[in-house]
Amino acid sequence: MPVDMVALEKAIKRAFEVTHLHIEDQSSGCGDNYAIILVSEAFEGKSTLARHRMINELLKDQIAQMHAFSQKTYTPKQWEELQAKK
Repeated sequence: MPVDMVALEKAIKRAFEVTHLHIEDQSSGCGDNYAIILVSEAFEGKSTLARHRMINELLKDQIAQMHAFSQKTYTPKQWEELQAKK
């Protein structure tokens, strides 16, 4: 069963104070492969591994239905620095 992008967005926004969220269906619309970029204050002081575990726990039911899931997580400060480099 395909995972709905709107359901992913709602779940993330309920659990985190989101500064920036980008969700990309990389499976040509079949809902089988998603990549997300999430910027949140909730990641402040946490390692990348801890951040990814937070997302994986939140979305464990949806991720179990996917072929692939990738994520990039940033604090607002990290995101600003990344955008300034572009």
